[in-house]
Parts: sequence; structure tokens; C-alpha cells
Amino acid sequence: MASKIALVTGGSRGLGKDSALQLAKRGFDVILTYQTKKEFADEVVKEIESIGQKAFALPLDISTTAGFDQFATEVKNVLDTQFASAKLDALVNNAGIGINQSFETTTEEILDSMTNIHFKGPYFLTQKLLSLLNDGSSVVNTSSGLARFSFAGYSAYGAMKAAIDSLSRYQALELGSRKIRVNSIAPGAIETDFGGGVVRDVADLNNHISSETALGRVGLPDDIGSVVAFLCSDDSKWINAQRIEVSGGFKI
Repeated sequence: MASKIALVTGGSRGLGKDSALQLAKRGFDVILTYQTKKEFADEVVKEIESIGQKAFALPLDISTTAGFDQFATEVKNVLDTQFASAKLDALVNNAGIGINQSFETTTEEILDSMTNIHFKGPYFLTQKLLSLLNDGSSVVNTSSGLARFSFAGYSAYGAMKAAIDSLSRYQALELGSRKIRVNSIAPGAIETDFGGGVVRDVADLNNHISSETALGRVGLPDDIGSVVAFLCSDDSKWINAQRIEVSGGFKI
């Protein structure tokens, strides 16, 4: 039987990379996107191929919708030529950046950037790819623990992630006629290079987060990717319109 195919945006590093690898371990072929670091994406492709699955990397700038039509065309071409398949079975909207800026100093430019990358981008990219998604597919949108709890400096980022949680429910409702499931995954603080690697590299912050977490540590990328892969698989076939926080029990 042919492998299912997942598209993971921002799959060249961090949580997106681990999600792509965990999907491959579950038997998915993977199309992943990168913005500038093609060499990182190529390494992930090699890792997926070493697992025994097919993979392909495409460039994508999630911050502007201008290239979405062309990207959808490229995805269709890749499906036809590289995977001998016309459709995707899962979409993981993962690409994003972190920013820490106080509310009083957040500019309109910063807010527009956060909106474009974390809300408008996933909103319209999913819309553009609907014709390439099989009925019965799974969409996983990346939210954040910061949509539930609040840290100073994340008003723009956290608000956009709260919007993603809401959007996911609306998508689940409106795409239900095609049996497409939509859920959001909300990671807590993770040791990656996200936001300049602050959680990983600043010991005081790392220790503080660990002390507030029921399981006594901050998160690692492989705490997240396996949950994304689960949500893309048939094992989660009755999970829909849910926000799933993966934070080890932070501030509970």
C-alpha cells in the first residue's frame, strides 16, 4: 500500500524537523518547506530517506501570500513526479518565528509581521492547499502554551496563537463535510533555537520554567513531533477541533 503523504511547513529545523522525522517513522512520506536554509532541509530529507520514506524540500516564505499560488503548483508537481500521488493526507502548519517585545513598544510593523506569519499565512496557505488534500485528511495547526498562560513580551505572538486555536475550530466545522480533521497543538517552552535559543541557553529561565512544570523540566523537540505525528495518523481519527497543550504540565 502506498505511503500517506504529509506536508510540514518549517520542517528544516526545530519542532518542524522532529515532526517530519516522526511522521516518517510512522510511515508517511514528507514534503517539507524551508525559508532560506536549504542545506538544513536537505539534511532532513536525507534523514527521512534513511528511515525508508520519500522526502522532498521546497522553499516557502510564509510571511507573504504572494507566492502561495506558485507554491501550490509546485506541491502538485512534486506529488505527481516524486510521489506518484495527486493528494496530501496531512498538513502541518508549523513555520513561524519568535519575538519578545513589550506591549508598550510593539510597533504596527511588528504586529503586522506576527499576523502575517502566524495567522494570515496558515489561514490562506491551508485554503490554497484544500484542493490538494484528500478527503479524510488531518490538519495540525501550531499554537503555543502562550495562548493560555502569559509571559511579558509575548502579547503579539500569544494573541496570534490564540487566534490559531479559534481558527482551528472553525476549520474543523467547515471542513467536516470532507471528513478533514483540524486540531491545534500548543507546545510549552522547548529547547530549540526558536526565539534565539533563549529557553535552551539561558540557565535561569530554563530553571524557572522547570520549577513551574509538573514533570520538572523544559520540553525537547522530540516531546512534540510524536504528538504531531499521532494527530496526523488514523490513531487519532476521532480527535477533532481540539487544542492539545504539550507542556509537561506548566502552571497547572
